[in-house]
Amino acid sequence: MAGTLPTAGPAAAADPQRLTVDLSASEGPVMLGANGALYGLSDDGVPSDAALEPLKITSISQKPEGGAQHPNGDALTVSKSFFRNGGGEINVMMQDIYAKWPYEDLGIDDYLPKVDKIAKEIAADPNSDRFVYIPFNEPDQIWYKLGVADQAQYEANRDRFFRDWKTVYERIRAIDPDARIAGPNEAAYHTRLLKDFLAFAKRENVLPQIMTWHELGSGSLRDFQAHYDNYRELEREAGIAPLKINIDEYANRRDLSVPGQLVQWVSMFERNKVYANQAYWDAAGNMDGNVVRSNIPNGGWWFFRWYAGLTGNTVKVTPPQANTIDTLQGLASLDTSRRQAQVLLGGSAGDTDVVVQKVSRSLFGRTVTATVAEAAWSGYEGQHATPRVLTRTKVKVADDGTVTVPLRGMHKMSAYRIVLTPGGSGTPSAVSTPWTGSYEAEEAAITDGKVYTQGTVSNANGYAASGTKDVGSLNQATSKVDFTVSVPKDGTYDLAILYGNQSGTPATQKLSIDGGDPVTVTYPSTENWTYRAKKDVRVELPAGTHTLTLAKGAAEVTLDRIDLTARTAEPSASYEATLADISGKPSYDYSSSSGVGTGALVLRSGDKAVFDVYAPRDGYYRVVPRASTPVKLALHGQTVAAVPGRPLKLYLVAGNNRVTVTAKHTALRSLDVTGDGSTAGTLSYEGASATLAGGAKLVDSAYATAGSYIGWLGNSADSTAEFTVDAPTSGRYMLVVHYAHNDRRDNGHAYNTDIMSRTADITVGDGEPRKVTFKNTWSWDDYWTVGVPVDLKKGANKVTFGNATAWAPNIDRIELGRVIG
Repeated sequence: MAGTLPTAGPAAAADPQRLTVDLSASEGPVMLGANGALYGLSDDGVPSDAALEPLKITSISQKPEGGAQHPNGDALTVSKSFFRNGGGEINVMMQDIYAKWPYEDLGIDDYLPKVDKIAKEIAADPNSDRFVYIPFNEPDQIWYKLGVADQAQYEANRDRFFRDWKTVYERIRAIDPDARIAGPNEAAYHTRLLKDFLAFAKRENVLPQIMTWHELGSGSLRDFQAHYDNYRELEREAGIAPLKINIDEYANRRDLSVPGQLVQWVSMFERNKVYANQAYWDAAGNMDGNVVRSNIPNGGWWFFRWYAGLTGNTVKVTPPQANTIDTLQGLASLDTSRRQAQVLLGGSAGDTDVVVQKVSRSLFGRTVTATVAEAAWSGYEGQHATPRVLTRTKVKVADDGTVTVPLRGMHKMSAYRIVLTPGGSGTPSAVSTPWTGSYEAEEAAITDGKVYTQGTVSNANGYAASGTKDVGSLNQATSKVDFTVSVPKDGTYDLAILYGNQSGTPATQKLSIDGGDPVTVTYPSTENWTYRAKKDVRVELPAGTHTLTLAKGAAEVTLDRIDLTARTAEPSASYEATLADISGKPSYDYSSSSGVGTGALVLRSGDKAVFDVYAPRDGYYRVVPRASTPVKLALHGQTVAAVPGRPLKLYLVAGNNRVTVTAKHTALRSLDVTGDGSTAGTLSYEGASATLAGGAKLVDSAYATAGSYIGWLGNSADSTAEFTVDAPTSGRYMLVVHYAHNDRRDNGHAYNTDIMSRTADITVGDGEPRKVTFKNTWSWDDYWTVGVPVDLKKGANKVTFGNATAWAPNIDRIELGRVIG
């Protein structure tokens, strides 16, 4: 099936749906409460600072320090990177001190010494006021069985829980008098329990400061509003002032990473001004399915980046159907000081008219620029470039104060952002969207494979798949999938393959076009067959219809969907200045809508604009500021002067890069970035070139670039690898380490993959060592990269890797590129 972008779900209705936004109906300040994650961080540096900071996370949930439930994700350990990147507060899941799931019930006397230890450690932390104690997790199911139907049994169980709640509450407060305590933290909403709990907790002076429960099933998209309304009524009846609410686990596997699902959850939580953390079903350290590797955005990351970009007040949104599972939903904001309105929406295929009401002429003028972009689903582990702008149009505000923005051919798994800014004079640059075709594997011709159904409403904890189906069991010598595709012109096409690889090594398939000579496509490992990733390949196709065949090679992969996109030029993106993160007090100038159409950000001394710039791979890119006067760019700790309109050659790492722009006085429209990641001019050193000591040794491997890697590195102060690198000039470089490791600790949870990170101490010359975290790469034979800024002097420099107390990752090779090329 060909179209503008991949589509899933039923065909569009004949008439467009209608989603209405009332800019005059404020819901209060944007809170950004719904962007949190349970075990979203696993270690300091996983996820990376550049992936974490832009999301403006308000709360996360982690285990107590040394907790046996999982091998990492300790609250005090990850707090360093969380707070360093602007994080809000950390919920400490105290019962995760236990090893088993469900938690071993050894009685309150066993638990209290553990409570003491946790409280003492948190109370002693300099940021103790930013931690929240959650004494019990899912007590309706675990230890207390508070959901039983029999009333007499419920009351006996309830009374035991209430006694223990009071005991633990008072124990925490005895150690940490200012402690904030949250609960009761049920697995689901229970009116009966909460009514009793509020009465008891008020009477005994042990009310939580934060009310928590979980909303996990698909039904929560229908039922949460009624739960919230009922809870607030229970508070009123009990004479209790409204408590802060944190839904500290929400959504299922089929929702996570999927922009069109996430927008449904986030809109209902933000509308009600509650905090909420995504559930932890898989691996720690990826913000519950939104960060690829350590630093790479997927479609879910971009949705949350958009959410973090909402400013001012949220305003009323009326969807076609309220409180209905898997339907078009949205949230919107109006910032009168910035003169911007934003709408985030998604969750439904087909056509929609977004009608924005009460567009103030005194604020916006007689015309507005409407900019529409799409964040598509790219899988849990599939990279997603900067969301493509679909349309950029200047629209007259109607006499009744409305602006209608038509969205056509929407995709069920995508989210969309509409930005309205004053129109001003001039015309925005036209948007050229390349031709794209999308083809589901289950609709192709399948030989010796099987179609599987994945995450659905009834199987909400199945993994997300495009169209809810994929093709697996492609494990016979004759297994293949033949896709029939049609392209409009001769040319180069980007082929994106959504896949899974649980084989334990890089897997391959043979790609052939119309039966021609096959080329090998290599697929990195993924968590499992259904934890979707994306492989990008380039193909040459003449105009017309073709058969693209993916046939079994080494090991096995699961295929979900392929997308073909015409490549008409080098990849490029324009980042709008008026949508950048800011500090200081820049002003917004919409007198002209030329260029990106969203006006200019006026920076003066002391102001900053921070852009999130995506790079598909480590390497050099051309970066051009569109500004009225010279500016300064800061990247990887290096600052460089930039002349408006003149390209700078800058080194970007794979994934997200935070670029800061400052100036004495300039009107900045955009930061334009072009390129594919050139490695021309970079330095590269294979593992075999290093001097090894103390047990570190070269190990042969067919998967390493030169046939060997440095293994057995660390676990002793003597075990080191020393590279001598020859820098052509002095300055700041990015050191890119190609590494692999697959450390795990099975904690006996069927639904959590307990991967572990490794660290290495990296020393340049006589400098102080820097500890760098390397996330698990899913197999010992898959090499990922981590970029580390280092300062080199001209000529020979020693770069040494080691770890005196634990094993370092295996190192394939290193690369170095000067930040300013």
